[in-house]
Amino acid sequence: MKPKDFPNIIFDLGGVILNIDYSKTIAAFSSLGVEDFENSYSQLVQADLFDDYERGEISSADFRKGIRTVFKMEISDTEIDDAWNMMLLDLPPQRLDLLHRLGNDKKLALLSNTNEIHIQQFEKSLKNNLGISDLSRYFQKLYYSYRVGMRKPENRIFQLVLDEMGFNPSETLFIDDSPQHIEGAKNVGLNTYHLRADQGETILDLF
Repeated sequence: MKPKDFPNIIFDLGGVILNIDYSKTIAAFSSLGVEDFENSYSQLVQADLFDDYERGEISSADFRKGIRTVFKMEISDTEIDDAWNMMLLDLPPQRLDLLHRLGNDKKLALLSNTNEIHIQQFEKSLKNNLGISDLSRYFQKLYYSYRVGMRKPENRIFQLVLDEMGFNPSETLFIDDSPQHIEGAKNVGLNTYHLRADQGETILDLF
């Protein structure tokens, strides 16, 4: 089946709908004097602090405290938040137009590994730039890792979406830009598409 033929589609957020650049956050922390931040956080692997935060197991205050502890730096909350949010770039309106069209005859869900600081900044940007408060109008349901207590590529988060949405995995396509998440989705029988955002590919190319 081609992407457009699936009745159910699960979209990742960062790198698929929202443009992101991990190097900008790495550079921002480096500018604050944090050394080797990229060894603790990247698209492919990250330290327990970041996993715990994305699962909602620690608060934003504890995350900031953890950053200061791990990197042995006295950095303010604002400096941490600003550096952490540097990876969040633009959301081209054409992608929202595509989601709106797909939603006319398909069931769509959003599944993202994310956290409170990022979502607050993301939704603030949506409001300021596009006049909407969140993405709920484009999806049947939004699954943010820190709200559901689990994260990709854990089998259980994919199964949660399938069970709650009533999706048959054989009739469902999962689109993500991280290879480890694609492999996790395959473990529960989902059809997958690895979007090569690093090579300039976008969802507009798929549909």
